Amino acid sequence: MSVSIKDLAEKAGVSPSTVSRALKNHPRIGEDTRQAIQELAQELGYVPSEAARALVGQAAPAIGVALPDFRDPFYMGMLAGIEEIAIQEQHDLFIGGFNRDPGRERKLFDAFEEKRLAGIVVAGSLVEDAYLSRARRRLPAVLVNHCEYPAAVAIDQTLGMKQAVAHLVGLGHARIAYVTLGQRSSSNTLRQRGYEQGLAEAGLPRDEQLIVPGNGGMDGGEQAVAQLLALAEMPTAVVCYNDRTAIGVIQALHQRGLQVPEDISVIGFDDLEIAAFYVPSLTTVRQPDMELGRRAARMLFDQIQGRNVTAETLAPELIVRNSTGPNS
Repeated sequence: MSVSIKDLAEKAGVSPSTVSRALKNHPRIGEDTRQAIQELAQELGYVPSEAARALVGQAAPAIGVALPDFRDPFYMGMLAGIEEIAIQEQHDLFIGGFNRDPGRERKLFDAFEEKRLAGIVVAGSLVEDAYLSRARRRLPAVLVNHCEYPAAVAIDQTLGMKQAVAHLVGLGHARIAYVTLGQRSSSNTLRQRGYEQGLAEAGLPRDEQLIVPGNGGMDGGEQAVAQLLALAEMPTAVVCYNDRTAIGVIQALHQRGLQVPEDISVIGFDDLEIAAFYVPSLTTVRQPDMELGRRAARMLFDQIQGRNVTAETLAPELIVRNSTGPNS
């Protein structure tokens, strides 16, 4: 939960104006009071709100948006939602990408801070939670699909993947593979957890051979198929980290003479626009990309303006199309 000047004032037993002056090192505030308030602010994780003061000035600062992959249509849809709210709030966007590289993500955070942005929205973060906590003390921040973070907007990704597995189990599938993102991320952890919980609830064993790495792109799906088809016993269904991976899986299966869903069923995650028009149309878990972006931006502006915020979790929706069918 974000800490406001009002919260600090109540804890310290002083007025909000005293807290504000103490945080600015105002000479009229005594040394003991100033030090006590600043220590309390650090202890509670207060984010200095220079950006909030800028909101009442003539020129509002920009907000930053950090994205892991500019090629992924999901993040472009989310960006459109952020932009919609930023325009309403009369803020520009400063957009940076980190190409799913945690080192580049850290450098991007530093660049955002140097530019004195009002705050940032981060999607698909790969850096450790301790770093995120430190970064948030320096700059208001909202994360998308990072449920453990106090200021986050996310889909219940675990539930979404459980729904996907339950759908396949209902079609008679018992040997179900999962193609992962292939690297550490909150989203991948939550989706794999849902896959494993879905198997457990259906009484199916977890088979390490059926959990294979992708990379979030179509080429990663193709590589995963080569690994799965090399097994002594092929899976009858595959759930994928995202829609791009699922499309790569379907392409690779077709290239090897296998039909979807007649030979193998495939499920994605995102519900990109192409999912409904691909052949076969893709069964997938829907993430409302633009709505996630809108909510993340609104939460960020609430932080900037000194309001308390809490994490929001949206319900997923399984969209059943033609890429899944009965186990033959």
